[in-house]
Amino acid sequence: MSESGVSVRDASTVMLVRDGAAGIEVFLQRRVKGMAFAAGVTVFPGGGVDAADGTADIAWTGPEPAWWAERFATDEQTAQALVAAAVRETFEECGVLLAGPTEDSVVDDSARYREARGKLERRELSLADFLAAEGLVLRADLLRPWSNWITPEVEPRRYDTRFFVAVLPQGQIADGATSEASQVAWRTPQDALASWRAGEHVLMPPTWSQLDALCGFADTEAALAADRVIEPIMPKYSPGAAGRPLSDFPDNERYFDELPQLGALGGR
Repeated sequence: MSESGVSVRDASTVMLVRDGAAGIEVFLQRRVKGMAFAAGVTVFPGGGVDAADGTADIAWTGPEPAWWAERFATDEQTAQALVAAAVRETFEECGVLLAGPTEDSVVDDSARYREARGKLERRELSLADFLAAEGLVLRADLLRPWSNWITPEVEPRRYDTRFFVAVLPQGQIADGATSEASQVAWRTPQDALASWRAGEHVLMPPTWSQLDALCGFADTEAALAADRVIEPIMPKYSPGAAGRPLSDFPDNERYFDELPQLGALGGR
């Protein structure tokens, strides 16, 4: 519970990337306008953590929870739940499954698990039970830790969000078959930022910041190899700062200089 009295929920967000003709491309979703949080804004796939995943017996390969706990400055149980949420939410929201039948393979067509995907989204099935039933191993090695943003205290819904980056597995297709998105697209970070500056869509500071960071990498290999220093970032809200109500996040002045119009701020 924060000082504002609003509970802060752990969440995971995944920047799904691939190599395109013009460089790195990232998968983006425009959230439907009826959502209770970040309605109508452009985001990466992600969502809240299921605490039960932190103690579940999950078939797992790659860095262990202790490694993730150190990177994200948390305990091992929370770290396991964060990685599980990253895998589950990516599958639920765009059909990309970071898991495989063996420790060194990944499913080449996740469409066969369409029914389970729906059950996961409706919380009728846990990630651990899904993986066990299908004989799949969670591929934590396909994810990399990227950053950590916490929703400002003024917001009625608050998240402690850990950002990950992952490359689209060969053969899999990212889709828009989710009730949470009205539009999806693969875009270069540069193009996504340019269309934001033109007022064509809304980017909250965390999403803007990650897209800006991705602009510095020539390809997905370089992005995954980046040694990121991860420190919690929680923007502060100043109600009297007309046009620039948020501070205390990297390049906040540049964000507001480029902002075409005030939109929903904070969150993922």
